[in-house]
Amino acid sequence: MASGPDLFVVCKKCGSEVSPYITECPYCGTRLRKRAPKLERGGVGKEPKAPRRRRTLPRLRPGEIPGIRAERRPYATIALVLASIVATFGSRAGVWNVSNLLLWIDTTDEYYRTVTTLFFYGHTGYEVVALAAIFLFGWLLERRHGPWAPLLVFVVGGAAGNFLAIAGDDVGFFIAGGNGAALALLAAWAMRDVLGRRRSLEDDSDLLGALAIAAVLILLPLASVEASALAGLGGGIAGVLLGVILAKLPER
Repeated sequence: MASGPDLFVVCKKCGSEVSPYITECPYCGTRLRKRAPKLERGGVGKEPKAPRRRRTLPRLRPGEIPGIRAERRPYATIALVLASIVATFGSRAGVWNVSNLLLWIDTTDEYYRTVTTLFFYGHTGYEVVALAAIFLFGWLLERRHGPWAPLLVFVVGGAAGNFLAIAGDDVGFFIAGGNGAALALLAAWAMRDVLGRRRSLEDDSDLLGALAIAAVLILLPLASVEASALAGLGGGIAGVLLGVILAKLPER
């Protein structure tokens, strides 16, 4: 059985015995407690609860601003861009022979080339535009889902685009670069917000800006013969399908 409150308390200043249900001594006016205990039915009082301890925040990590979570670096996206730059510079410098990695018109039955050819560029302008889009939308996807997402979309979307180019006989002399992979990353990132706006959900995404970048990527085959229009189309379609799936997954 719970014990009741004391019958009286002693004032520390004047030594008088006073009721435990008052906050000030009636004889000298000394403050006895901040507030009187609550009375339950039957006249039994409750002692006030001890104050809760405040939770202490952890130390800030390097580069972290108070009140703002520090974002992780997009290591997977950076790796994709660096791999393309190193592969392209190495092939131009003659460090290695890339003839067995590019997708040529007479090697369309060697399907591993649909992925390896994504990392090589012969036209500098094409490379700058494609890698800028890959970095931007790969980083946005990686921030949303983690490093596996941009890697998956890059490989699946880029390979799917090249397979469509093979099926549509749009290989030309050879296909290189990642315009299909870039469109796949763009579409996969945009689908969550496109679906959300259909349900009247608000977001701060700039879909008009993404549409402008998509238009530039679609027009790349006009500026570079190594970029395939069907590869871009196939990458965009694959990105839409992957984006619908990713939109249903929990975000980080």
